[in-house]
Amino acid sequence: MSTQSPFGGRLGRAYPTLPKGETIASYETYQEAQAAVDKLAKAEFPVKELSIVGHDLTTVERITGKLTWGRAAGAGALSGAWFGTFLGLLLFIFSPTGTSLGVLGAAILIGAGFGMIFSVVSYSLNRRRRDFTSVMQVLATRYAIIGDPGHVARARTVLGVTDAAAPA
Repeated sequence: MSTQSPFGGRLGRAYPTLPKGETIASYETYQEAQAAVDKLAKAEFPVKELSIVGHDLTTVERITGKLTWGRAAGAGALSGAWFGTFLGLLLFIFSPTGTSLGVLGAAILIGAGFGMIFSVVSYSLNRRRRDFTSVMQVLATRYAIIGDPGHVARARTVLGVTDAAAPA
């Protein structure tokens, strides 16, 4: 998986239109589609002309547990500690002194305290509406590799696919 620049690159060209081309192969999982693109890349195929498109998108929310006062406080403290670490490191970098480590520690503790307070207050306001924790995912039932019609035959040969609907 690659990250593109917000100032151009492929993402700047493709958004917000769907990729055009012919289906080279179709897979049940994203990992299989990604492995097929990796195989094409190793065969010196111009992968810049390819896209992985998910079809039949579904939102899945997996419940990870019950939300309690302790869990809300712990998550808030951890989040606040990270923010405190960030602010403490900024102070440490821009004004390094002998007491900078003490300032860093204090920033972490203050951040954890405020994070815990805000999280507990938020939990008390939303209690009974959502008493569980979860992870949200968007999944597809099928992933198709779409490519330029001029390169489809070579890509299918490299992947060993004779029909776009049947993956190798």
